[in-house]
Amino acid sequence: MKRREAAVPRGIAHGTPIFAARAEGAILEDVDGNRFIDFAGGIGCNNAGHRAPGVVAAMREQVDAFLHTCFSVAPYEKYIAVAEKLNSITPGTFAKKTILVNSGAEAVENAIKLARFYTRRPAIICFEDAFHGRTMLTMSLTSKTHPYKAGFEPFAADIYRIPYAYCYRCSYSLKYPSCDVFCAQHLEDAFKRVVAAEAVAAVIAEPMLGEGGFVTPPPEFFGVVQDICRKHEILFIADEIQTGFGRTGAMFASERYGVIPDMLVSAKSIAGGLPLAAVTGRAEIMDAPGVGGLGGTFGGNPVACAAALAAIETIERENLSARAVKLGEKFEARARDWKSRFPLVGEARGLGAMRAIELVRSRETREPAKRETEQIIRYCYQHGLIVLSAGTYGNVVRLLVPLVVTDEQFDEGLGILEAAIATVAESSIEAVPRSA
Repeated sequence: MKRREAAVPRGIAHGTPIFAARAEGAILEDVDGNRFIDFAGGIGCNNAGHRAPGVVAAMREQVDAFLHTCFSVAPYEKYIAVAEKLNSITPGTFAKKTILVNSGAEAVENAIKLARFYTRRPAIICFEDAFHGRTMLTMSLTSKTHPYKAGFEPFAADIYRIPYAYCYRCSYSLKYPSCDVFCAQHLEDAFKRVVAAEAVAAVIAEPMLGEGGFVTPPPEFFGVVQDICRKHEILFIADEIQTGFGRTGAMFASERYGVIPDMLVSAKSIAGGLPLAAVTGRAEIMDAPGVGGLGGTFGGNPVACAAALAAIETIERENLSARAVKLGEKFEARARDWKSRFPLVGEARGLGAMRAIELVRSRETREPAKRETEQIIRYCYQHGLIVLSAGTYGNVVRLLVPLVVTDEQFDEGLGILEAAIATVAESSIEAVPRSA
């Protein structure tokens, strides 16, 4: 830790005061030999598990062949195979093409480049509480000010933000379903008050907020948004960096909403823990820039491509999307009990295994319980569970457990989380007794 403080900038967060030594499946071990159940999964990068056997084998085989040539200089088959796979498994039956890059933020940047080039329009609409990355453009798209944006101004131009379907904290003080998803309809109002529809290249959205707190919109929300986009010939970009590859109970969360995006951005669990990201979209959009308009030195690294093919094959073969649904059902049952016993738990939400609880100091005022959330996170890692917070107010506990977690490991982890909630609730808000 002293070496870290001396060598690494303080701006890089350190969620748990441990250093990893090895990991397998859903278990992580630190340099002191402590065992942790991993409910963080490298922030959602390990849906197929730590060191998935097929992924490791594919990487070793590729390492024995070559490590890097740059696809733009000396192409290789695995890049093409990954593109073909993503073209086939992403929503939509139209012709698609895929570009591979290094990170989610780089993928978002390329999606925006493509949207602007194809439409010849400058403006981008994004949502409150969204997170799209830390580069200058993606930071401009990101909503949360501290710690992501404050002090890094000025931001990119022609980016406009509207409320997301955060029903627990509705921007319009309305109630679902009587609201008739007014927040989605508000997009039309934005064209009158904020930016002209004919100037908008794309709307970009996470089908379910990630860093913003795992906020899960009503089922009809994105259908309304996409219909409005089509009416005005605006592209819809789905940021599936955190929601993709089985996490929500489908290969991509867009499928859960019946949405077919014009472009889909993926990363994180795409390559079993290796850095890789992609933009997959309608062929005519992807082909719009001329030769040399897209690319990068390391994008689609051959070892990462080999890992991606194996990781996706593992997710499909082991039907991890269905596993995510079962894990989500288990969590939902436990979370209902927590909500009945602990006023600290304001809401439980999510899709598939992408689950969270939002913690509040009062259910009446919904005052965010940020300090209590930090205490719960600390209790968890002190008792062998790695878990992450999220949310604009820092009061959400989220689950990004590898989907290969065993029932025993998952139950043990939920038990630790329950004990943490109970301990913190007893010290801050009186708990309701458990029913017989």
